[in-house]
Amino acid sequence: MTRMIGWAAGVACRVQARLWVRDDKGASLVEYALLLALIAVAAVGALVTLGGTVQHAINNVNSGFTTTATTAH
Repeated sequence: MTRMIGWAAGVACRVQARLWVRDDKGASLVEYALLLALIAVAAVGALVTLGGTVQHAINNVNSGFTTTATTAH
């Protein structure tokens, strides 16, 4: 996954460099699409990496509430 994120960042940098050489004013649709794709890849990578940890933490909190609720009666 890290290799894919690095590759996408490299592609975005090369495309950005080519667009700057053309000396256009403002961002084009291609630039926005590349930025969106890079953000999406980073978000998916973060979810894949942290998904299990977050789920484990939520399950621990849930079991704590269940234990507290059963002992309070």
